[in-house]
Amino acid sequence: MNSSKIALSALQNQSNLGDGYLKFQINQVTSALLSIKHTQEAIVVPVESITSMPNMPACILGLMNWRSRIVWVVDLLKMLNIEHDENRLRLYNVIIIRVESVLLGLVVQEIKGTAKLMPDDIRSPVGQVASSLVPYLRGCVVQQKEILLVLDAQAIVQSSILRSE
Repeated sequence: MNSSKIALSALQNQSNLGDGYLKFQINQVTSALLSIKHTQEAIVVPVESITSMPNMPACILGLMNWRSRIVWVVDLLKMLNIEHDENRLRLYNVIIIRVESVLLGLVVQEIKGTAKLMPDDIRSPVGQVASSLVPYLRGCVVQQKEILLVLDAQAIVQSSILRSE
């Protein structure tokens, strides 16, 4: 076998590993994935580092400084209208996402790590999850007894919910 065939088979094996995703908990029972392509960083910040802004939709927590940039921070639970406890937190787990030139911070319950998925692992979310979630999803993945939501970063950033009323 010559070296070009070896290199080609190595490339094919790498591409068969799937796409990278950041895995996290939105709440106690809801796990989700977000494409690594749109994920800039996952950070933990004190609640005080987010400045609330008046007259904003309920899901917008405020603004924060991230790497000398001002970023809007959104409570993903409230945005997706998912049930949650009203715990007073001291720290927020924030995922910074970028879609084109737009940066947005998403507050989630817990960041779990990364996962690899093949594109055909992602199924239609219709009938699997609440219909109110479907516009924000690329799909869902059923693993063991868990449904993982595959979020669509572009749909989240462009959501009309984020526009002030």
